[in-house]
Parts: sequence; structure tokens; C-alpha cells
Amino acid sequence: MALQIVTDAAALDEQLADENKTFVLGFFGAFSEASREARRVFEQWCVEHQDQPALLVDVGVTRGVHARFGVTAVPTVVAVRGGQVQRSIVGVQSADFYARALLGERAPEVDHDGRPAAPRQHRVTVYVTQSCPWCTRVKTYLREHNVFYDEIDVSRDESAARKMVARSGQQGVPQVDIDGSFVVGFDKPRIDALLGLGRGA
Repeated sequence: MALQIVTDAAALDEQLADENKTFVLGFFGAFSEASREARRVFEQWCVEHQDQPALLVDVGVTRGVHARFGVTAVPTVVAVRGGQVQRSIVGVQSADFYARALLGERAPEVDHDGRPAAPRQHRVTVYVTQSCPWCTRVKTYLREHNVFYDEIDVSRDESAARKMVARSGQQGVPQVDIDGSFVVGFDKPRIDALLGLGRGA
């Protein structure tokens, strides 16, 4: 399936009608240099992954659609299945990053700076709200270390919020579930220890 350009909400609903497929949606805007750069990378990624259903939304042309998927800034790429966001990637990323984060493809043995890549076998879920600046810092830190994660906005998912509190005993965000161990707040030493970051540095 070639990359589809979304022109309106109705066209998007038509494309997403198959709830058994995972769709990748890229949200971009011509008003942002970073967004224009990210769009070029995303379009190239789509060329290399023709079998992955992918849709592109220019938020300056197709208005209001982004809010349905919790998108508050561009560029943002989300994976959607059954109308629910499975993963969300914010900012300018590489095609390799999209492949690994969205499709789980094998990561290279070095990152883009030539340094050894961080371990990627961990199961990481980040619990956030859109208005939380520390949530943004945690996600940025994980992306900088090539750690891929699922993101859950507990302000939009009450069931997930209850489960989070039941497991951690805390209501505040961010919370990071790393292989079943919860880290409350941006506790970098604890995150590093659980992910094995900084070893051999």
C-alpha cells in the first residue's frame, strides 16, 4: 500500500475502517522546518515499507484530526490499531528509528553517533499526561538512548490510570514501567540501572 494523503476526517475514517490492521499516521505541518524535514524522512520510510499501511496528515490542511490521536505537536508519528494509539513518536527521527520503534525491526549495533547502541530487548511503557513537562523529559531521554517504549496518556485512559496506581501505589506522572518495575518521576539513575545504560562508559 502506497502512502495515502489524508484530505479530510471522512477520508481518514474510511482508511482506518479495518480494525485488524495497524496503520501508521504521520502528522506534519509546512509551517515548521523540523516538520518538513521529518516528513521527508517519513515519506522515504514509507517507500521502503510499501506493505505497511501509512497515512500522512498535513495539519495545516486537514484540521482537527490530530486531536483524536492525542497529537499536540508536529512532527508526530503514531501507530493506530482499532482506533487506539499503540505508539507515538514525537520529533525528527531517522528512517531506522521509525522501523525499529513502529515495526520492531532489528536495531543496528551502533547508534547514529557511532557509539554502541543501548539494549533494546526491554519492555518499556511510559505513563504520561499531555500537560506534564517531566513526561516530555523522560520520553526525550529514552529516545536519546534509542530505548523504544509504549506511551499511555492516563488523562485519556481511566482504566490504564487505575492499573498504574494499583501497581505503583502512586498517582503522579511520569511513571515508567521497565520490565515490570515502576519508576516514578524522572529518576535517571533508576532508569539507567533498569535499562543497563551507562555501562562501560
